[in-house]
Amino acid sequence: MSTALAHAALKAHRPAFVGTAVAALFAATVVSASTTVLTATSTHAIPPSARHEITTNGVGDIAAVLLIGSIYMSIFVVVATMGTAVAQQHRELALVRAIGARPRQVRRAVVLQALTAAVPASVLGFVLGGTVLAPLWFHGMVDHGLIPRGVPFTFSWLALPVCLAVATVTSTLAALLASLRFSLLRPAHALAEAAAGRRRLGLLRAPLGVLAIAAAAFLSVLLSKQPPDEANSGAFLVLILFCVGVGLLGPRLIGPAAWLVSSLLGRCGPSARLAMRTVRSQPRRFGAAVIPLVLVVGFGLTKIALRTTAAHVTGSAGSPGDVWLDYMGTALYAGFAAIASANTLAMISLERRRDLALLRVVGSQRRQIRAMAFWESLVVAGTALLLGTVIALATMAPILTTTFGTPLPYVPWAVAAAIALGTVTLTVTSTGLPIQAGMRTHPIRAIQT
Repeated sequence: MSTALAHAALKAHRPAFVGTAVAALFAATVVSASTTVLTATSTHAIPPSARHEITTNGVGDIAAVLLIGSIYMSIFVVVATMGTAVAQQHRELALVRAIGARPRQVRRAVVLQALTAAVPASVLGFVLGGTVLAPLWFHGMVDHGLIPRGVPFTFSWLALPVCLAVATVTSTLAALLASLRFSLLRPAHALAEAAAGRRRLGLLRAPLGVLAIAAAAFLSVLLSKQPPDEANSGAFLVLILFCVGVGLLGPRLIGPAAWLVSSLLGRCGPSARLAMRTVRSQPRRFGAAVIPLVLVVGFGLTKIALRTTAAHVTGSAGSPGDVWLDYMGTALYAGFAAIASANTLAMISLERRRDLALLRVVGSQRRQIRAMAFWESLVVAGTALLLGTVIALATMAPILTTTFGTPLPYVPWAVAAAIALGTVTLTVTSTGLPIQAGMRTHPIRAIQT
C-alpha cells in the first residue's frame, strides 16, 4: 500500500516534488564539491611544503566546515520542501487514514516519495559538483593564494557514495519530520485539519522560539561588553539563535511584520489591498516562504556588512583569501535558503489555481490577477527584508560596538539595493511564473480539476 500511495502522490503532485529534487540536486552539488576539494588537498602526492601551506591556510578545515554546513542546510531545505509537498497531500493522506491505513504506512509512503525525488538528483549533483563547482572552487583558492600553484586538481569518485548517503539520510529524515505529526492524528482530526488547515503552533514550538530569541538578545548584550575577538567569535551563535527563534515563531511574527509592510502598500490600488489581505490572513502558509528569505537576508547582510564596515573604517576588509571564502560560503548558504523559499512560493501559487480560476469566471482580468500576485510578492519580500535586517543589526551590534565604537554598520547603497532587488526578484519570479502558467488553462477546466 505504501508503494502505491507514493506512486499516486508523485503522479498527482509532480510540481511539489520538483522542489525536493532541486533541493537535493543543489545539496549534492555542494557536498560533491566539498568532498572533492577535501580529497584533492589531502592526497599524499602533494609535496610536503605545499601540504604544509595548505594546512596552515586551513583549506581542509574550510572544506570540512562547508561539507558539514551543506549537510545541515540540505536537511533544512529538504524538510521545508517536503513539508510543502506533504501539506498538499493532507486530504489524500487523511482519506487513506480514514479507510484503515496505519501511521507507519503513511510515513513509509512519504519516505519513498522523498527518496524517489532525491536519489536521482543526487547523482546528477555529484557530476555537477565534481566537474563544475569543485574545479571553480579549487582554482579560486589557487588564485587567492590559499593553495600553492602547481598543486593539481584531482577528481574524486569518493564523492559519489558520500552524495548518495547524504541524500538518503537527509531525505528520509526530512520525510519523517514532515509526515510524523499528521500521520499520528486520528482520521477524523486529520480530515478536519486537511480541510481547514492548522492554525495553532505546537505546544513546544512557541516557548522554544521565545527562549531562543531571549537567549540571542541576552548573549548580544553580554558580547557588547567583551573584547573584540570574543565578540566576533560569539556573534555567529547570536545569529543562529535569532534565526532559530524566528523560524519557530514564524507564523506569529509574519503577521505583524506583514501588516507593517502592507500598510505602506495599501494605498496602491485594489490589487495591492487584496494582496495585503491575502498575506496577512494566511501567516502560516506565507511564513513558510518568508522564513528562508529572512535567513538569507539576515545571514548575508551580517557577513557582508561586517566586511564593508571594516573596509570603511580601517581601509581593509581583511585578507583577500578569507574575504573570498566568506562571500563564497555566504552565497552557497543563501542558495539553499533561496531554493526553499522559491519552492514554497511556487507551491502556494499552484495551490491557488482554482481560486484564481474563480476570479476569472466572475470577471477579473489577467492583468488584475498578475498585479495581485506582484503585490503579494512585494509584501513577502518586504517582510523578509524587515525581519532579516532586524536580525542582522541585532547580531552585529556587539561586534561593531566593541570594535569600532558604534552599533550601526556601514553598507553601501549599491549593496543594500542589490540585496533588496535580489529578494524581490526571487519572490516575483517564484510567484508570477506558476500563476502565469496556471492562467493558460481554461478557468472552467481549472475549477473542475
